[in-house]
Amino acid sequence: MTDQVSDRIRLTSLSHGAGCACKLPLSALDQLMATLGPGPDGGLAGAAGDLLVGAAEGDDAAVLRLDDDRALVLTTDFFTPIVDDARDWGRVAATNAMSDVYAMGGRPLIALNLTAWPGQTLPVELLADVLRGGAEAAAAAGCLVVGGHTIDDPEPKYGLAVVGMAHPDRLMTVDRARDGDLLVLTKPIGTGVIATAHKRGAAPDDVLAGAVAAMTTLNGPASEAALRAGVQAATDVTGFGLLGHLHRMLRASGVAAEVWADQVPLLPGAAGLAAAGFISGGTNANLSYLSDVTDVEPDTDPETAVLLFDAQTSGGLLLAVPPGQIDALGADLRGHGAEAALVGVVETGEPGRIAVRATTPASSAGESDGGAAR
Repeated sequence: MTDQVSDRIRLTSLSHGAGCACKLPLSALDQLMATLGPGPDGGLAGAAGDLLVGAAEGDDAAVLRLDDDRALVLTTDFFTPIVDDARDWGRVAATNAMSDVYAMGGRPLIALNLTAWPGQTLPVELLADVLRGGAEAAAAAGCLVVGGHTIDDPEPKYGLAVVGMAHPDRLMTVDRARDGDLLVLTKPIGTGVIATAHKRGAAPDDVLAGAVAAMTTLNGPASEAALRAGVQAATDVTGFGLLGHLHRMLRASGVAAEVWADQVPLLPGAAGLAAAGFISGGTNANLSYLSDVTDVEPDTDPETAVLLFDAQTSGGLLLAVPPGQIDALGADLRGHGAEAALVGVVETGEPGRIAVRATTPASSAGESDGGAAR
């Protein structure tokens, strides 16, 4: 029954944007946070001595210490349909929401559904498929979905509020990248152009399937490997694109970075769809906002240059790895079936500034051939 309903309804046609590309632009969020005040949690409440990470840091999730060995990690994420298959949308959205916990070095424990649904125009059977997909992804992470909240809304939306657990002394945050750290990316990019092409009926089935497989891959194994390697700085790559999330990490850490475009892994078919012009509004917003803080070498592959700004959904982790740990991290990731690519290096410079090189410098070629490289 639900398969027949799903065949008749293109969920992506009901939304103005797809997945994380529907987020408010980074420029708007920066302006918003600037109005909330200088308090440790963005001015929303009084100081809390056990609040380890709050709104002011602009990190992936909030962290509250319970005692010497336990800290709660709290996050939420939801978005409009990124695919037409209801179950796959649920799986992607839940995986994406839990990724914020993994980016902090935590483990998802319990979650609530967040749902907006046009009850007069879409059957509840289709919503049931979305919720089943979300529960399936959460179960794979060992996370319980225990209820939630649903409202009537002309545009469907789905996601999770997630509570996780971490050790307060083993957190990964956006403000701990250091000069000389190597940048490792644990999933290929390109989901934005693929989702945009799919929304317009132009994404080949195998290309879409590859994107869905990437978006439903949990970042848990990569997070655990990063913790074992002593990584302290991380973020997940979503709507602000690879360079947008890197910029936020560098700005918070007071450093700059160099990215090697030829080392950044792309999803199959993404480059061709970028060349065909399937660029989302979120990606264009990233390009505009980051133009003043990125220097892209003119001979960089043009499709890759665009995809570096591509608004991702449920992307991988971006890790700032101490050089001495890169080989151990690479071996650990491969041993647990996680992908990784060495895509750049942190360096001193204007905080938040990124230099994109077309190819890996000769001085770094040895690093890119081993360790975490694919």
